[in-house]
Amino acid sequence: MSDSEGSHRVDHIVVAMFENRSFDNLLGYLYRPGEVPAFEGVVGRNLSNPIPEYALLADRHQVPVHPTEKMGTPDPDPGEEYPHVNTQIYGGVTPEANRLKGSEEMEPPFNAPSDPRVPPTMDGFVADYINTLQVTRGRPPRFDEYSQIMGCYTPAQLPVTSTLAKGFACFDHWFCEVPSQTYANRSFFHAASSSGFVLNGPIGNFPLHNDAETIFERLEAAGVSWRVYFHPLQCVSATGLIHAPRLARYFATHFFSIDDFIVDAARGKLPAYAFIEPSLIPPHTDMHPPGDTRLRRLLSFLPKPTSVHGGESLFARIYEAIRTSASATGSNFENTLLLATFDEHGGTYDHVPPPRVPPPDPKATAGQMGFRFDRSGVRVPTIAISAWIDPRTVVNAEYRATSVIRTLRERWSLGPPLTGRDAVAADIAPLLTRSTPRPPAEWPRVAVPPLPRLGLLEAVFTPLPALGRDLFGAALSYESQKTGRATRLNLGRASHWRARRYVRRLRSVSFVRAHTRSRR
Repeated sequence: MSDSEGSHRVDHIVVAMFENRSFDNLLGYLYRPGEVPAFEGVVGRNLSNPIPEYALLADRHQVPVHPTEKMGTPDPDPGEEYPHVNTQIYGGVTPEANRLKGSEEMEPPFNAPSDPRVPPTMDGFVADYINTLQVTRGRPPRFDEYSQIMGCYTPAQLPVTSTLAKGFACFDHWFCEVPSQTYANRSFFHAASSSGFVLNGPIGNFPLHNDAETIFERLEAAGVSWRVYFHPLQCVSATGLIHAPRLARYFATHFFSIDDFIVDAARGKLPAYAFIEPSLIPPHTDMHPPGDTRLRRLLSFLPKPTSVHGGESLFARIYEAIRTSASATGSNFENTLLLATFDEHGGTYDHVPPPRVPPPDPKATAGQMGFRFDRSGVRVPTIAISAWIDPRTVVNAEYRATSVIRTLRERWSLGPPLTGRDAVAADIAPLLTRSTPRPPAEWPRVAVPPLPRLGLLEAVFTPLPALGRDLFGAALSYESQKTGRATRLNLGRASHWRARRYVRRLRSVSFVRAHTRSRR
């Protein structure tokens, strides 16, 4: 896009990536029929999933989609690994013995259909959640426990997210790139590849062996500024560790605190590309469903914020920082595009079948668990905020996580596609269609929700959740490779506080600027 065509509309791109929610789970109730020309939500559709015959109260036959009654559902966390997603979207368990196994014990074909051309049915979410609860809790789950998986949030429960989705644009066909969990999808977001890895583990895979070229390197080579902002209490950046073979040299120079983002936005000093990581461990700001931690019940008498509340609060802070930015020469509300998106659906319900898609490298052999990367992950919520977007915009065309790579390449002439995946992804910039920018006074106002303060108690008493173990495990694995010294920390038993204290002292994964900011 040339300057005469309005390239200044995207002088700065900010992406905030939250965790593990599907489109239906978070935005399915956003619009009612007739409110907008087209919207692929849950209202007005007869959506349900069958109850398998071996489940308690199987005579009810179906669990319908319904508004969730509690914040923080589904609780506990559904399965999100590749075998679980296969059951969720295809409805089967193959071989049958996989039904009572954890994902790390499951056998080929890992619940995938024998014919890859079989279309997804999206009718296995209830069955997979029942199987997951049976394995993790050692007993058949009750109806009220497993029916949670079909619960979806209403706009009233998510005032920030819903207000901004209606105030600007939401994508109702935005897909994550891999039908699996966090690391592979976050890797695709910036590299259009995960080097053949599908799961977060073994913990050394990504920090030691993910050598796929990233869009960060293209930006750096072209002299285009970029930064990653993350919560300083997290100690390390997931983005940095996922791409450590490529990005380790930038740990001390391009990784900053989220507090720095707020300051940079106010001063008009945002980089051309900013990527924001919410806190993936307590105090959660990532919207991730709750983990089944051992000591949660001991703290249940205290007011506890959910990760959804934390995500709403962070989203509001980021949005307000951009809405109120009025720098005359740098970044401001008029030239900044904000995208709020999610890495993957995390096992939560969605009714739209993921499409087939070209693999990153059609000549490559099958990757981890035999996956050929020829089909997308599930729909995830994505919201685009810009002065050049009209309110109540719904983008019905297909977009995907690698659309951000495509947009960055087009805007700053960063060369050919990284892989076959971003080659087919749609550019976001053409959606900024207004002839004049909306002044901030016409942007919706959102309040930053106050949160009960339980982060310190959680940090002292509770063990790390699964994603926290993956995150700190990646840091320890990278440190061991660089120093030749084995870790002395047991991540399975360490509290948040002890793990943070240990990881903060590591040398090879030191994010100096983020840590410095947190001590000011």
